[in-house]
Amino acid sequence: MKNIGELMAKAHKVQSQMTILQTKMAEQEFEGQAANGAVTVTLTGKGNALRVHVDKSVLDDADTLEDLLVVAINDSREKAETYMNTEMQKMQASLGLPPNFKLPF
Repeated sequence: MKNIGELMAKAHKVQSQMTILQTKMAEQEFEGQAANGAVTVTLTGKGNALRVHVDKSVLDDADTLEDLLVVAINDSREKAETYMNTEMQKMQASLGLPPNFKLPF
């Protein structure tokens, strides 16, 4: 078993890298699309909306537009989640933690 000092140092490093990743996610932009780009939504990695673009071709049908907005938002969120998971795996590997290790923070 490793000594407590090494474990504390690793925990501090994980916490520092998590803070950096959270800041990066807040600044990172993720664009989601629906209907081949007729509707695009750009969110930050924290889920804050930055931009919405709606092509005039989908403005005639409110129900369809609502559905396309939901699809584009979900696409953007999925991209952010995939990015976060990839970055977490990189961070864990750099710290010598096993893949898919669940961090408590």
